[in-house]
Amino acid sequence: MTYDDAIKALSSDALKFVKDDYVIGLGSGRAATSLVKSLSKLIKLKNYNIVGVPTSLQIKLIAEKGGITLVEADQVEHIDVMFDGADQIDSQKYVIKGGGGALLRENILFSLAKKIVVMADKTKFVKNFTRTVPVEIYPLARNSVTKSIKKLGGKARIRLIDRGYPFFTENGNIILDCNFGTIKNPKILTQKIKQTTGVFESGIFLRKPDVIYKAKDNGKFDIL
Repeated sequence: MTYDDAIKALSSDALKFVKDDYVIGLGSGRAATSLVKSLSKLIKLKNYNIVGVPTSLQIKLIAEKGGITLVEADQVEHIDVMFDGADQIDSQKYVIKGGGGALLRENILFSLAKKIVVMADKTKFVKNFTRTVPVEIYPLARNSVTKSIKKLGGKARIRLIDRGYPFFTENGNIILDCNFGTIKNPKILTQKIKQTTGVFESGIFLRKPDVIYKAKDNGKFDIL
């Protein structure tokens, strides 16, 4: 049994939060992909009238393949339940997202959601954040934001793709991956980051999940 087995199991369990006529937020990444596949099967089995709101082209393509009806975030007034993964989860239940570059859209969906369900394997759980914080910025603000991040005690590095070109988000922006070492007060840090001119979004999400699934390497999972 592996983490993948646990992800599949918790994806099926998480469907208990889905009801007919719901608007569902579809996050990005491995866990969200598994959830979308399970959701597609549920819709067909129970003939549910479900509308999905994708956070990225990656998850949009998977949802389309599964026959899920999709709309954009500006076409809905609310999201009944949002399913997403996480790059890291700290002991205060804050999450870092943006490893795949969809942090701005994911945060928009978080703000619209009545309930947020986050799914991650146990390696993502830490006492304090230690990984880099993705920050989506306007390209022309690269130098000024880099300087501001340095004043906050961090070191910013522009995200590149394999061939050395800058990574561009689906919104046409770039991402700075910012190393702050161990982060003990993520709320204050992300507030300062978001006050910086040229910054669209920080990868530290201030809206905490309502439900957290922790996948274990024995194929089982815990619900926090």
